[in-house]
Amino acid sequence: MTAESTVPSPAGQPRDLALSPLRILPPRTRGGGSALPARRPAARPASRLPLLATDGTAALLGSLTLTGAADRPLLAAPLVAATLLLRPRELASVPAGVLDELPSVCGRIAVAWLALAALLAAYAPHQALSADSLLLGFTVQAAAGCAGRGAVHWRRRTALRDRPRAALVIGPAGVAQRVAAAVLRHPRCGVRPVGVVTGGPFGSSPLGGPGTGAAGLPVLGTEEEVRRAVARDGVREVLVVHPSVRTRQAPLLRALAASGCAVWEVDPRSPSSGSRDEIAGFSRRRLEAGAGRPGGALGKRVLDVVVSGVLLLAAGPLLLACAAVLRVSQGPGVVFRQVRVGQDGQPFTLLKFRTHRPVDEHESATRWSVADERRMPWFCRFLRRTSLDELLQLWNVFRGDMSLVGPRPERPYFVTKFSETYPGYAARHRMPAGITGLAQIHGLRGDTSIEDRARFDNAYIDNWSLWQDVCILLRTAVTLVRPTGS
Repeated sequence: MTAESTVPSPAGQPRDLALSPLRILPPRTRGGGSALPARRPAARPASRLPLLATDGTAALLGSLTLTGAADRPLLAAPLVAATLLLRPRELASVPAGVLDELPSVCGRIAVAWLALAALLAAYAPHQALSADSLLLGFTVQAAAGCAGRGAVHWRRRTALRDRPRAALVIGPAGVAQRVAAAVLRHPRCGVRPVGVVTGGPFGSSPLGGPGTGAAGLPVLGTEEEVRRAVARDGVREVLVVHPSVRTRQAPLLRALAASGCAVWEVDPRSPSSGSRDEIAGFSRRRLEAGAGRPGGALGKRVLDVVVSGVLLLAAGPLLLACAAVLRVSQGPGVVFRQVRVGQDGQPFTLLKFRTHRPVDEHESATRWSVADERRMPWFCRFLRRTSLDELLQLWNVFRGDMSLVGPRPERPYFVTKFSETYPGYAARHRMPAGITGLAQIHGLRGDTSIEDRARFDNAYIDNWSLWQDVCILLRTAVTLVRPTGS
């Protein structure tokens, strides 16, 4: 758990500014307004139902070869169930060919038939399958399954070729134009580049000189041109063709992902070598958007509820003891409530043990914590030094205001100020605020750089995984054993 910063509020700030409404500013363009269109629904992935139906039908056809006894047709149910449980996962964005899937499909069908034969031999020896029955059933199901899958993939490839998804290619001019030209020469990949983006970081300087690049594609030289291309051409895919783009143009990639685009990293130096997920012969991988992954938000929420619930029960006596000491030594008002900014800029009420009594609401809203103030009672200093004053935020986590791991929430006044000053600060609010986070375990607490905090927080969100949350929690627990103060 972490403590808040210890920097006094900037001098000379007018009182009405301190209490002004919250404004989390979007990336600015030279023409004003938001840099990209509002979020659109993400392109829906291809339905799995056709392949499920194909695999199930093939298993039923295979079971029809079991005609040696009256109850043999009853074996269709376990055979279909085994086939569907063992079916290949559909990971490729561009449908694979039936030859690509042939070893995987046939291997899984063979396993299903062998498992069925083993069960019959063990529990119904009189119904045991002969080698001929086994071979015939496997052959019929494999042939039907491969034929059906081939038809489904052909239909999907035809649809992609006839209605390709518009894409932007981002990277150094020469490499980006070479990849764009290669993709245009292979319409079967289902992607149609509509522009090339080169140059400096998005939102800070021109992206490059306007003009025309490879195969007549426009080179988008300004942020306004990127915005118009996304809106006019309905861009749904983004191809990143150089590793440096992930850091140099991170704000642009985040904005494109937020508008509903799928962001891919393409390796232009090496061919795909038969990779199932490739484009125009180049291998590519999806750059996921943290907890936006399928099941990511649910898994994170389950972890929050389980861990916070267990900790609240375990720390109950400690919480009561701290509250009692504060009530006796400091008087009424043990719990401190303060408005903070959470996911998507939504305010919520954060709970802490009261270790300092501000002069008025203005000081509470505009001054950072005062952990180094010598007049603070010894027990309050102890709570802050050990971060025990943050324990009440477990209730914020349990009821869904916060998460265990995420960017630390700040007050509306400072969110407005930092969003205007530090690039990427507003993007921290893509994920629920947390008690601890990647920035905090790297020492970014107290009087430390806001710019560094924003960079670590965005890196955490961009590379989120449930295991990363577990690691951050474990590292936070280690720091609590050897507290360094707030």
